[in-house]
Amino acid sequence: MSSRTSAPASIFILTGAGISAESGVETFRDKGGIWSKVRLEDVATPEAFMRDPEKVQAFYNARRASLKEVAPNPAHRALARLEADYAGTVTLVTQNIDDLHERAGCRDVIHMHGELLIAFCAACGAREPAREALSPQDVCPRCGKVGTMRPDVVWFGEMPYHLDRILAALGEADLFVSIGTSGAVYPAAGFVAEAKRAGIETLELNLEPTEGSFQFDEARHGLASVLVPAFVEEVLAGCWS
Repeated sequence: MSSRTSAPASIFILTGAGISAESGVETFRDKGGIWSKVRLEDVATPEAFMRDPEKVQAFYNARRASLKEVAPNPAHRALARLEADYAGTVTLVTQNIDDLHERAGCRDVIHMHGELLIAFCAACGAREPAREALSPQDVCPRCGKVGTMRPDVVWFGEMPYHLDRILAALGEADLFVSIGTSGAVYPAAGFVAEAKRAGIETLELNLEPTEGSFQFDEARHGLASVLVPAFVEEVLAGCWS
């Protein structure tokens, strides 16, 4: 990426597990991550919820409780600063189901895989805050059905949320930045190819090279808590190299 004297008018940012891992949030796909300890078929599909709601609720209750033990890191806070101070448009899309972007001060976060702190009624579609444990005995406050309140997260076999909005924003971007994501989960893994086809500049900020690093115009590797604040400083200064 060549030196710049002006910032892009529109920046599209995608964040993944790597940005929250530095806050202590357990990852799913990394070596030693959650999917190496628990079968996703047992806790992360609609069929699993129907088969054993107690087990599924317990799994996500543990994830929810663990959020109380972590805090946003400098990468989260830098993105909040970019959103607040940047003269152009910033679209922040995350694959993460935690609330660390919001706690850092980000005001408009698109959660394409849902949010752990929201409960969703599988029967009527009602959504309610869920900061504490959920139970198979919970009653939907809207339709009154028992046992239908589940974590509002996108499970395997389900469509990610807000795809129309996400793809529209990506198509209008001047710069696509991927932060802390392995590039292994679609459709998000295909965003860099979409950006390249549209002539959008692309930048990867990740702990280590990914299988898709070669697709980016530039890839910087290291801690998100170091790389992201440096990137934000460059953008707000009107240039980066």
